[in-house]
Amino acid sequence: MKFDCLGMLGYGEVGKIIAAGLRERLSTVSAWDLKFDLPLIRDSEREHAASAGVLALDSLAQLCQFSDLVISAVTASNTLAVAQAAAAHIQPGAFFLDLNSASPGTKQQAAALIDGAGAHYVEAGVMSSVAPHGIRVPMLLGGGRAAELAEVLNAWGMNARTVSSELGIASAIKMCRSVMIKGLEALVIESYLTARAYGVEDRLLPTLQETFPSIDWAQQGAYFFSRVVQHGQRRAEEMRESANTVRETGFPPFMASAIADKQQWVADQARAGVFLDLAKDARWQDYADRMLAAKRSPA
Repeated sequence: MKFDCLGMLGYGEVGKIIAAGLRERLSTVSAWDLKFDLPLIRDSEREHAASAGVLALDSLAQLCQFSDLVISAVTASNTLAVAQAAAAHIQPGAFFLDLNSASPGTKQQAAALIDGAGAHYVEAGVMSSVAPHGIRVPMLLGGGRAAELAEVLNAWGMNARTVSSELGIASAIKMCRSVMIKGLEALVIESYLTARAYGVEDRLLPTLQETFPSIDWAQQGAYFFSRVVQHGQRRAEEMRESANTVRETGFPPFMASAIADKQQWVADQARAGVFLDLAKDARWQDYADRMLAAKRSPA
């Protein structure tokens, strides 16, 4: 199996990294994103694509008609809508690799649309942050043609492993992991922020260090705060899909729903400018102080 033209649906952080990493391995790498038509950022986004050797296209339809491998890297809430739109234009026999963080049920619905158009849907569970790993980020693949696609991706230098020919298994693994990882982020933010408000953080962190000595709790806290501040909206959407994953089993998603709410709250704080101009190497205390100051400020 050989691909010549890769099309990235979504040109955010993940789309940019994957497109740049695969540019030298295919004859053409193209991308489409709604941002390509937004007046305030259109030029900068298209210039970024051009500098990376990526062809910025004018529509999703154009990208699907142009590509024999389509990679979907959009926000979790748009997973199904993008698959539905792509199904109307994708070429028969093309592959559609869905990287989005969505529940097994959502992925199965997306697969039905793509496969119904004569293309081949493969789900992926991306098992770590993409930025530190680039195209080597660990991915779990699922679907009837997953093993074939994994062989090609690994030949390109990616890190893909097939876990099942059954759709939904890879996503279930990813979503269950997200409950833990995003849940830890939410717990740390809530615990540390509350400790800072009471002035007891210097007594709290040593107790965590004693119980879990392998973790640098101050450094981990700073990392968790920074990631949620930067990507809280995306994380909140992912956690809503994690809640759907729990709900699809028939259990109530108490924790996943609460985690989504906490991630959304931080995202809303960021959108309101609470963390504006905060240094990239800021301590967790700096983030907490901004939140506390915002709470005290008059509406």
